[in-house]
Amino acid sequence: MNLVMLGAPGAGKGTQAKRLEDMRGLVQLSTGDMLRAAVAAGTKLGQQAGDIMERGELVPDELVIGLISERMDQEEGGAGFILDGFPRTIGQAEALDSLLKSRGDQVDRVVVIDVDDDALVGRITGRYTCASCGEGYHTLFKKPKEEGVCDRCGGTEFKRRKDDTEEVVRERLKAYHDQTEPLVGYYTAQGKVRTVDGMADIATVQKEIDQALDGE
Repeated sequence: MNLVMLGAPGAGKGTQAKRLEDMRGLVQLSTGDMLRAAVAAGTKLGQQAGDIMERGELVPDELVIGLISERMDQEEGGAGFILDGFPRTIGQAEALDSLLKSRGDQVDRVVVIDVDDDALVGRITGRYTCASCGEGYHTLFKKPKEEGVCDRCGGTEFKRRKDDTEEVVRERLKAYHDQTEPLVGYYTAQGKVRTVDGMADIATVQKEIDQALDGE
């Protein structure tokens, strides 16, 4: 199954994607992570992306699609993929559909995690991650069981994103509503959208996502 996760920044897409990786064997394709990894590895696409990023420009869609295609080749024969952070625009969604069609594949489900903007600001400004494995935490909603120790890998170093401030978050939310939210209509027309209540607790959101993936 190939899944696209949609939702504003801080809606919980990363948390739920990691769970689906663990429980269903799906491979999370986070375009941000893939770009950074390709740049660090010095691959041909990574070198191209690194040059563009150094100039402060956006990486072209065709290059991102190339990275996704490479990763899909590496994971071919698996249970499927979770697209996280891509597509962000209708044009990117069309490019993704073309890529998958050329591989005899398609997007099977689009899960939209719906959360109120003000709640998202509170979520994002309080979140942090394990520096070793990337497990996500929050100062209010999801603390490690043992203070200062990651539940997943036992790491003791944590980090916060520098852009997780209210001003930056508000701008990112505006960009999401302007650019990415139209994807809901695009995929609804294909009959693939399932919406879950992202305001619920994590366990309830997990249950709703399972029902969205397993239902017709």
